[in-house]
Amino acid sequence: MKLFYKTGACSLATHIVLHELDLPFEIESVDTSAKTTATGRDFLQINPDGYVPAVELADGNVLTEGAAILQYLADAHPDAGLAPAPGSWERTQLHRHLNFISAELHKSFSPLFAKPAAEGTAREAAVEKIAGKIAHFERILADGRAYLMGETFSIADAYLFTVLNWTNFVGVSLDGYPHAKAFVARVAARPATRAALTAEGLLKAA
Repeated sequence: MKLFYKTGACSLATHIVLHELDLPFEIESVDTSAKTTATGRDFLQINPDGYVPAVELADGNVLTEGAAILQYLADAHPDAGLAPAPGSWERTQLHRHLNFISAELHKSFSPLFAKPAAEGTAREAAVEKIAGKIAHFERILADGRAYLMGETFSIADAYLFTVLNWTNFVGVSLDGYPHAKAFVARVAARPATRAALTAEGLLKAA
């Protein structure tokens, strides 16, 4: 199995989950501007949409779309407990979290990553929109739960951590969201997260 990733991008969630599952896999970075991989492959031949993550399976099939990849991995290894059973009420809640992260929180960061990045009133509007999405998760985490689904880490937590971690790169503070901030620190301390961050050069090796 090979994960095509961009450092710190949404592909980090898949990277974390692969470590959580302790699976054998390789990683290859992608220049999403040039659409080439670190070994010189044409990334558009791997994912015609040109963005990460993409996971190439041993049989040659390629999975794309982060939320779909995360669910595939969790369902392929149910004993790891990274997703509730399909068809259960709890699985519906996992879908809810994944959908909100993908459609609302993730997309709200786009103006700050655009070239050129939003400035002035456009940046203020983008930051205000992000704040509203973070507040959604602050309310969920405010009941004292460790993770989105309760006390058990799930694929949704890997995705939420990845996106909330972007605040460190775009100058958005989590100080007004103590539960979300504590959540980020909690997930960052997990061995799988540290392994993925280290492999992507975002954390110095111990």
